[in-house]
Amino acid sequence: MTTPDHSDPAPTDGPPRVDVLGVRVSCLTLDSAVEEVTDWVGRGEHKYVCVTGVHGVMECQRDPQLLRIHNGSGLTTPDGMPMVWSARWAGQREVSRVYGPDLMLAILARAVERGWSSFFYGGGPATAELLADRLTTLFPGLQVAGTSTPPFRPLTPQEDANIVQVINDSGAQLVWVGLSTPKQERWMAEHVGRLRANALFGVGAAFDLHAGTVPQAPRWMQRSGLEWTYRLSREPRRLWRRYLRNNPAFVLNVLARPPRLAQTTPGSSDTVGSGITPGVPQ
Repeated sequence: MTTPDHSDPAPTDGPPRVDVLGVRVSCLTLDSAVEEVTDWVGRGEHKYVCVTGVHGVMECQRDPQLLRIHNGSGLTTPDGMPMVWSARWAGQREVSRVYGPDLMLAILARAVERGWSSFFYGGGPATAELLADRLTTLFPGLQVAGTSTPPFRPLTPQEDANIVQVINDSGAQLVWVGLSTPKQERWMAEHVGRLRANALFGVGAAFDLHAGTVPQAPRWMQRSGLEWTYRLSREPRRLWRRYLRNNPAFVLNVLARPPRLAQTTPGSSDTVGSGITPGVPQ
């Protein structure tokens, strides 16, 4: 097994990135994301994918370690339309939304073609098993290496070592992580150096959406940047603080610090520090 590496992830090569309040968002499309991951598997690399929107960007403003995790990813995809608009504002035109649930389906279609196997880690009770069942129906020939639903508490060191061994013994090339932000991003950054899988994906709500336990917003709402209103209407008690706190703050801060093409030099202002504008309420 690879020796654990608990240092902060370093920025990696890949598509150009746009600095959105310090978070380096990858400039890509769904198709180019699939090709990038295909290259990782082909080269035997080990990387993780953050799927981020306004919520993830604003969480990074409050947590420098989470910011470093996003900026040390193999890809940080533009999950929400505000990320796409930010990239285009910075002059990057070849960018489209790379939505976690869509990315999952596109990568799994490629996995069937290439014979890659997947491990599903996360979700609520029985969600990972239900997800795997539905996906194998959707994708005949899909190889499922295993599933695991962790308890809603921190794992003990022994429990954590056990799940690492289970995933490694499964032979999975892909690990799908459904723990929600920021927990899933921390888990991927902590485990990418311990797992033999080539790609880890923090896809959060995709577990529930593809398992059929939570409905998706209509496509027109997704394309217009209004998906958050749909989700808020479905889960107001859980999400109202997130959206009413994050969305106005994001707009105010982006107006004060417009998106720009990210620097690639490790240790630059694009890889550390906060994008929060002083004086803007958080």
